[in-house]
Amino acid sequence: MGARFEELAWRETPIGAISLRRRRDPALQVEVYEVKLDDEYLMSSLFPVAEIELARLGLAEVAGDSLDVVVGGLGLGYTACAALGDPRVRSLLVVEAIEDVIDWHRRGLLPFAAGLAEDPRTRFVQADFFAAVAGDTGFDAEVPGRRFDAVLLDVDHSPRNVLHPSHAAFYPPAGLRRLAALLRPGGVFALWSDDPPDAEFTAALTEVFGDVRAHVVPFANPLTGGESANTVYVARTGP
Repeated sequence: MGARFEELAWRETPIGAISLRRRRDPALQVEVYEVKLDDEYLMSSLFPVAEIELARLGLAEVAGDSLDVVVGGLGLGYTACAALGDPRVRSLLVVEAIEDVIDWHRRGLLPFAAGLAEDPRTRFVQADFFAAVAGDTGFDAEVPGRRFDAVLLDVDHSPRNVLHPSHAAFYPPAGLRRLAALLRPGGVFALWSDDPPDAEFTAALTEVFGDVRAHVVPFANPLTGGESANTVYVARTGP
């Protein structure tokens, strides 16, 4: 048995100090991987259900084969791995602002995400997702203006609780329209949120996309012994 607690990686970044920690939970008898930004918990391997559902629910709404997909926010890799689990996915572009997070995966620090970095369909891009949407090039600097079949986003806690003030401009209709322009006809934008469904944000999505669903994703919470829930928004462009 390894150490009960280990800090696997730490780095100061423009938005705060990000760290990857592994600990042994004595009550649950499992290894827990956690990501923190300064003193704030961003994600935990104890609660991967909604991150996986982000990929499943989003891609379920995309028709056809040979799909080109963007994942915004790499984190522990659950969404990206779930996307690769769909055999229709031809390419996966993972946009992550912090190079260290990409390095965690390349170094194999996350055993449950094994194979993600090595999959020939995967390409990591170190970039600010929100700046890419607002800019003229889009997500793929090698093919400016490239369009995709699906964009799956998990960066902020929610549209109202953002990690950096610069992200806030993405969530009103004007920001969402720039994202929609990077989708192919019938393309899907899916978003993870830690908050319950937000009527104002749902209205903004509906104004831009038309076809919108807010899925409440419940999951067992071993820390409380009860149930918690996240929200996955799925919005689809017209044909």
